[in-house]
Amino acid sequence: MRLYEIIIEPFSGFATPLKGDTIFGSFCWQAARERAILNGGLEPWIACYDERPAVIFSSAWPCFLDNGKRVYALKRPDLPPSVLFSDKGGSLRDRMLNRKDNLKRTWMRVAEGLEFNLDQAVYLNDQDLSNLAATQSSHVTGNLMGFTSGPYCINFDQPHNSVNRHSMTTGVGFAPYSTASRHYYPETELAIFVLVDEEAADIEHIVTAVERIGQTGFGADASIGCGRFGIVNYEELGLPASAQANAAYVLSPVIPQSDVFTDQFFRPFIRYGRHGDQLATSASPFKNPVIMADEGAVFVPTDPKVLDKPYLGRAVSGISKAMPATVHQGYAIHIPFRLELNYA
Repeated sequence: MRLYEIIIEPFSGFATPLKGDTIFGSFCWQAARERAILNGGLEPWIACYDERPAVIFSSAWPCFLDNGKRVYALKRPDLPPSVLFSDKGGSLRDRMLNRKDNLKRTWMRVAEGLEFNLDQAVYLNDQDLSNLAATQSSHVTGNLMGFTSGPYCINFDQPHNSVNRHSMTTGVGFAPYSTASRHYYPETELAIFVLVDEEAADIEHIVTAVERIGQTGFGADASIGCGRFGIVNYEELGLPASAQANAAYVLSPVIPQSDVFTDQFFRPFIRYGRHGDQLATSASPFKNPVIMADEGAVFVPTDPKVLDKPYLGRAVSGISKAMPATVHQGYAIHIPFRLELNYA
């Protein structure tokens, strides 16, 4: 399999987070509409997805240029703080303040090559990300949008209400509600990593599918302008080296295999899935919930050779009554690294 990165630029807010499993679902609808996106069409690759994934998407991650080289801001690994941060020296008050400050550092800076060392890792908070983004966006844009000293992401509540299309009024059942959308710093760029089976598709067709998702809108509230983005560029990357590694950091939500890992560190994430496209208005638009380990999870395998394969996890089926053939991306691209569990 080959690893690529697709750089996108958001044009609007996102009511649905850009997580890998949801991006995969949107990609499948594009492949269903146009058979040329996957060699032989979508159906044969969905049929064997639990044994041979054709394509695996990561979640979208902030990326920046530093001295001409690309750097990424990934979620801080879901490891105990005592593993990530030193807590020695100083008074008790200073140590408590440092712990409080460290917990706000929810991002980890990763250089090109997608390799990192926990002993040398640099952790960032939201303001650090905002400062990085400010160095790469035009000063005029930052001032116009009010982001000059603001956070990297802003949550906005979008008001809604049901309208009777016959009377063009809200009618008797006036029940306004709101949905949250997330807006990024102006001119932000996000990296989506894609692992591709060369026999299933080429990167040009995958980029075309992702570009169409951005044109029509990704996720919820696409009909009112949410989820819009454009393609900046794409390129092939080398697979992260697994030599000397004994742990894996995942780039999207994942369903880990059973009896493979000795230690697992993650935050649970429940996907309350819903069909898109034509099935969104069917009699059964909702899928069965899927419990996953969220992006940023760390897994320590019993056998380090597990890390030689560029992805972890497994597919999930039997989650839809409207379309029984539906599968869920329980796979995740991972970054191998060395972990010393001396936190006890």
